[in-house]
Amino acid sequence: MAGQFEGKVVLVTGAGSGIGRASALAFAREGAKVVVVDVDSRGGEETVRLIKESGGDAFFIKTDVSKSAEVQAMVDKTVATFGRLDCAHNNAGVETALKLTADLSEEEWDRLMNINLKGVWLCLKYEIPQMLKQGKGAIVNTASVAGLRGRERRADYVTSKHGVVGLTKVAALDYARNGLRINAVCPGLTRTALVERIFEHSPAVEEESKTRLPIGRLGTPEEIAQAVVWLCSDAASFVTGHAMVVDGGILAK
Repeated sequence: MAGQFEGKVVLVTGAGSGIGRASALAFAREGAKVVVVDVDSRGGEETVRLIKESGGDAFFIKTDVSKSAEVQAMVDKTVATFGRLDCAHNNAGVETALKLTADLSEEEWDRLMNINLKGVWLCLKYEIPQMLKQGKGAIVNTASVAGLRGRERRADYVTSKHGVVGLTKVAALDYARNGLRINAVCPGLTRTALVERIFEHSPAVEEESKTRLPIGRLGTPEEIAQAVVWLCSDAASFVTGHAMVVDGGILAK
């Protein structure tokens, strides 16, 4: 397995923390040159530092994925620096507070949709033409188990993640004969910094969360990252349009 991405260029959005950082580090361990993308410069630069400390090659691009010009510049700078783009993990996303559907403000709805759904589409819009020029490419979009089921007081988030799953399937069909594979990963509850902060304030929530998971624990960002790496690898050469669930068994219930 070591070095399976040697000579390849991989772009990861939302790579300043959590699943995105774990993904960037995992690709780097496999020999990829990694483009670390985030709106948070501090987190992004820290991910680059971690990659370089381990002997990898990476650089950071600050990008708001909801803005077309910034996403286009992100891809252009990737190609200008590393000469190509082989794989992308479109992972940037946000959540909002739990609210009943009618209690969401229009501003909250628009912000989340612009990042979680429009942001993924914009990344595809500019990544795909570059990969088409090269004749090959693999893309993984981060959806969620929330993209495959409903959840109370999460109308905006659930809708955005259902949209990512649908977008992934259509894009996969559009480019299946062009050498591009496009898939999604659907994580369940994962121990990220955001989740840790919630648990710090409400320890009971952590215990309740564990009891809901058949496997008895939360996932780790590294476990989600391994699924992303596999979907981008040659081992998954016949896989496209798939929404891979990595959730500790929650959807099996």
